[in-house]
Amino acid sequence: METSSAGDPHRLDASGGCPHADNARLLARGPVAAVGLPGGIEGVAVLGHDALREFLQHPEVAKDAAHFRALSEGRIAPGWPLLTFATVRGMTTADGADHRRLRSLVSRAFTPRRVAELRPRIEELTDSLLDGMEAAGGGTVDLRRHFALPLPMGVICELLGVDERFRDRLHQLSSHVVSTDLAPEAVLAANRELLAVLGEIAAGKAADPGGDLISALIAARDEGGDRLGQEELIGTLVLLIVAGHETTLNLITNAVRALCGHRDQLELVREGEAGWADVVEETLRWDSPVSCFPFRYPVRDLSVGGTTVPAGTPVLAGYSAAGRDKAAHGPDADRFDVRLPARPDAVRHLSLGHGAHYCLGAPLARLEATVALERLFARFPDLEPAVAEADLPRHPGFVGNSVRELPVRLVPVT
Repeated sequence: METSSAGDPHRLDASGGCPHADNARLLARGPVAAVGLPGGIEGVAVLGHDALREFLQHPEVAKDAAHFRALSEGRIAPGWPLLTFATVRGMTTADGADHRRLRSLVSRAFTPRRVAELRPRIEELTDSLLDGMEAAGGGTVDLRRHFALPLPMGVICELLGVDERFRDRLHQLSSHVVSTDLAPEAVLAANRELLAVLGEIAAGKAADPGGDLISALIAARDEGGDRLGQEELIGTLVLLIVAGHETTLNLITNAVRALCGHRDQLELVREGEAGWADVVEETLRWDSPVSCFPFRYPVRDLSVGGTTVPAGTPVLAGYSAAGRDKAAHGPDADRFDVRLPARPDAVRHLSLGHGAHYCLGAPLARLEATVALERLFARFPDLEPAVAEADLPRHPGFVGNSVRELPVRLVPVT
């Protein structure tokens, strides 16, 4: 790989781990790093804020895996853990008119106005989950499993029209999709099952449509023409299920961890010096729910942050690194500060993307996290971790950035 400043390839840890120390070390060398992907595939991660912002909107960068050189040359084995990211048929792997067509089919469900109409249901579901935790007698509870997960999973499944009996399995399969440490046979089995489950859900909706988003997508498929193909329907469901809850799950989990580890910042919110929306934005910057998101491909040799990235190279968007890039966010970028988002000189983070592929569900994720945090700390103001931060098991992979569980001690208001 020809690079002018990326240095020797950094092997990404497929089993996961906290990314921030590696990010800082790589950023010290430059905004772009050569990285080793699973299976010995060479890639690049764009880590610097300015370089990433430019790259995400560059007109000569594609999402379609037809531009993935190693894939077209047959060097990607079946069961490669990142293959779904590259080949699923949907918005995240489409360019130009195809991307606009697919995005338009679901975009109206995620406008700020439509999302605002969901607030009462989000509040109701949040309170129900908090009631359940309190009714269990307080004590220690895995907040990720019993609160941060069922809230966004419940909301996206209700929006899509997915029956509750499918939800636990869909989460488990989604976790496999974003994991980078599975054996090839496990990857293949998880992908087969995910497609089968989504196919069963779609068939049920085709037989008995309702007022949900899946029914609307099926209607678009069945209208004929080129609005939506069957593969694109299933690929769109994969995207909406995975992205519709995994990112928010990590966001809520990371925000609670940040506030518990920075009680002074929690007090600033309680004293009215910052809002819960500020907590959400600062968490997105300081501990992005996505560390390195696959993939984009230069369609020609491209200079990115002073580094030449050859055409067809799989490029990761290094959101967690960009959020702590001191060149953009100042010398205190490593510090969690809930007052930062409201400062007029604050640089807007990139953790929900930038450009044409900006996260479609951003308004929904922000609303869910804001409601969740406000009501959680109102109900349990003295909530505290039951396990030291260093002892929390990390998310299995370098795509998602969070912990697998978050045991906390609940102390209700008396």
